Amino acid sequence: MLLRENIKNLNKTSIMKSKFFRNVEKKLLILLLFFATVFSACQKNNNVTNTTTSGLMAFNLIPESATPVFFGVSTVSLTASPLSYSNYTGTYLSVNSGNLPVVLYNANSQAVLASTNFLFQSQKYYSAFAIGANGNYKNIITDDHLDSLPTTTGNAFVRFINAIPDSSNPLVTITLNGTNVVNEDAPFGTVSNFTGITPGDISLKVDNDSTISVSRTITVAKNSVYTILISGIPNTTDTTYAVKINYIQNGMISP
Repeated sequence: MLLRENIKNLNKTSIMKSKFFRNVEKKLLILLLFFATVFSACQKNNNVTNTTTSGLMAFNLIPESATPVFFGVSTVSLTASPLSYSNYTGTYLSVNSGNLPVVLYNANSQAVLASTNFLFQSQKYYSAFAIGANGNYKNIITDDHLDSLPTTTGNAFVRFINAIPDSSNPLVTITLNGTNVVNEDAPFGTVSNFTGITPGDISLKVDNDSTISVSRTITVAKNSVYTILISGIPNTTDTTYAVKINYIQNGMISP
């Protein structure tokens, strides 16, 4: 698999391309890194150039202005700058492979918020999500299985995470042409598998018949891979932290 990145510099004035994960299996994964939603990206130029590294994309979905975070993998910070709420790394960044501690900590106080050991396999892709509120936090790490998504169907691939820090089980629906392709109760912290969807406009809705009811429509493209990010605080009067549906494009796969 050959993976190429289009990485925006922090000043957003130029784009540079770099090779990432060379000669891996038989598929081509081209990352299209762009600002898909209101999510902003704190980015860093890292190249994976050998077979002892993995790729990790990280998100801060903790709806608190006082909790910018760093993700540390082993003793190395994933990013040079902290990630505030609704920020993510913007791309898969290079990390060492192996069974390593992933530590989430408050960038202001240096307090450890959560720590999880995770086995990173070489030349594979992972996501880490910081979620929680009010002193109760966790980091969820997923194997994104990008190397196993079928490349001949012409579908788009969509998954979601429910990062709303409450105890309800909202119903998440994804609808295409009036037909539900996803219809799933999603407790806090749920990360779904990728679902193949015919390209076009899809309708997203999250509802618990009480404090949560949000929806939006997005357009998904052939062979593109997306993560739907459901986050915020129910019933808040602060629009910055209201429950919203955002999304990013992880990349694009092709034979």
